[in-house]
Amino acid sequence: MLDYSSLVGVGATAHSFDAGEKVFKQDDPAVHLYVVRSGRIQIVTYGTVLENVGPGGVFGEMALIDEAPRSAAAIAIEPTEVLELSRAQFLALIQETPEFALHLMAVLAKRIRRMNESL
Repeated sequence: MLDYSSLVGVGATAHSFDAGEKVFKQDDPAVHLYVVRSGRIQIVTYGTVLENVGPGGVFGEMALIDEAPRSAAAIAIEPTEVLELSRAQFLALIQETPEFALHLMAVLAKRIRRMNESL
């Protein structure tokens, strides 16, 4: 489970999204990664739902890590609150809280395994 206080400690800010509101669009530049506090975010590419991210879930990290444009869109599917971290805050968090880095690696590994199973 993520420790929200460590996210706030590096300067993460809370943002709310209404159902149907886009957090970011596919091909947008990567500026932030997000951690869901409440609600649910749908990750969509070319009309295909890749994942629904709920409380404690992380999204937007891939483009932040490789500094490439967003590979998918993120849309709130219900009223949702997220914590938003810039790349600098993300790097600080990884240095200060190795458990966050391990959590993020586990999330990425799970997504890759799920993708492999669908092939």
